[in-house]
Amino acid sequence: MARPAVDVVVPHAGTRTAPHANLALREGDTLHVEADPRRTGSYAARNRGAARGSAPWILFLDDDVEAPADLLDRLFDPPPAARTAVLAGGVRVAAGRSAAARFAAARGVIDQETTADRGRWAFAQTACCAVRREAFEGVGGFREVRSGGDADLCWRLRDAGWELVLRDGAAVVHHPRESVPALLRQLARHGSGAEWLEREHPGSFPPRGRLGLSRWSTARAAAGLGALARGDRDAAIPALLDGPATWVFELGRHLPNQTRRR
Repeated sequence: MARPAVDVVVPHAGTRTAPHANLALREGDTLHVEADPRRTGSYAARNRGAARGSAPWILFLDDDVEAPADLLDRLFDPPPAARTAVLAGGVRVAAGRSAAARFAAARGVIDQETTADRGRWAFAQTACCAVRREAFEGVGGFREVRSGGDADLCWRLRDAGWELVLRDGAAVVHHPRESVPALLRQLARHGSGAEWLEREHPGSFPPRGRLGLSRWSTARAAAGLGALARGDRDAAIPALLDGPATWVFELGRHLPNQTRRR
């Protein structure tokens, strides 16, 4: 199948997985693995990587995913329409035995199918998405924040008349956080991004009321304890973590979303 040349950009934060290890590249494709020091942030690294290439499409992958060899062929089959700017590849959660990994799998912490199906607020996560360079450069690339830069880019592209298409059959495997503290830190960062997005794009991520959240959290804890009493750990673990995870996400809204510079 003929497909356009692609620049593959991976911000590298020191994790052990190598998403590009098995990726089949063709003539014209390039690969840029960008250092991601904390003082600049992952979106700055993605902008740097994109600027180093010139292919008509840019594939962004996170460094905690594994990509199949034929990912690029799958993303561009069928060929995208003229006004398609974003191809959102699928993200599958790797199997894990820890409580954090089970929660991520059960609740779709990084679920491309969910975020790409939000109507007006649909967006593609940079765990696996291809962006048309013309559109990317036309809106100025990513805004260099800690979290939420992918959603913000997609909505600016939407406002400029571009479209997003889900290509769930072109999927990577995502390795979730293996400990509960690491999971909660991730969710706090996502909450910070959600608050920033709500300010920049009103209606995109409205906060939850504390009274309703308290009642819901209590109900989820009771459901988790009931499942645990029945010996159903698969149901118990996500239910018991629902409340703490959602509270941490909401409290994360009070954290700054700007990158820290040393």
